[in-house]
Amino acid sequence: MSHDLVCGQSAVIQPEQPWFVLSAAHQYSLMASRHPAIAHFYSFDVAHSASLTLAIPDGCVDIVFDCDAVKPVARVCGTTLEARSAELIRDHRYFGVRFAPGVVPDFLDLVAEELTDREFNFLDVVPDARLACEQILRHSQFSRQIELFNQHFTSRLVRKTSAVTGVSIQTILRQKGNIRIEQLESLTGYTCRTIQRQFRQDTGMSPKTFGRIMRCQAALNSLHQQGAVSFSDLALDLGFSDQSHFLREFKKLVSTTPLDYQRRTLHESYNGRIRHH
Repeated sequence: MSHDLVCGQSAVIQPEQPWFVLSAAHQYSLMASRHPAIAHFYSFDVAHSASLTLAIPDGCVDIVFDCDAVKPVARVCGTTLEARSAELIRDHRYFGVRFAPGVVPDFLDLVAEELTDREFNFLDVVPDARLACEQILRHSQFSRQIELFNQHFTSRLVRKTSAVTGVSIQTILRQKGNIRIEQLESLTGYTCRTIQRQFRQDTGMSPKTFGRIMRCQAALNSLHQQGAVSFSDLALDLGFSDQSHFLREFKKLVSTTPLDYQRRTLHESYNGRIRHH
């Protein structure tokens, strides 16, 4: 049995890479995709003054194009499992495609488990893509790069997956990661073992890991949308056992405390940096 796992998930949690936004020289351009397999497209110049940029767990596959005139290159990046250094070079312009959480693009010559917490050169894992890659890297206009990507890859975006994984992903996203495997068993009618085996095969992660990542992403969404949010209320809303559990988890995945993160994003006008197209 196969199932299109991207149906209906885009409006639940918006995957974010906040350190990318904060390292942008000016504005961080973002455009939502009409295709449910893609969360959004983004583009930004890394500031000359940018310090170390981190990639954090978001449950997504990214394709990142470094549009440097001298050494252009494209990489396929699986989700990280903890905050770690991202190879973004100062003064370089980047164009990126962020797939929806749990989606593995069909045009990649990789199985899902090979992608998690790893990076690959785009041309090594996307057969016959040299011309498309060169065209995307050569253009400096964000909208044109999106058009080119859609033109070359829209027909091969969605890899067919099992029905149990599709239902599990949608449920985890709806519940903002706050769901136990026993609840997924009850909901899907499949055994815990089947859910875990199929989910890992389709996404490269366990349901527990995916839920943990989505819960942290939901916290980021709340911090950006609500501003002065109470951490104890947020911890309760996301189903953490207590506030200290939430603080520990946030620091592990985002590499700073929620309070320091809140102060920095307010100081650096996080939402004002993002330009929606």
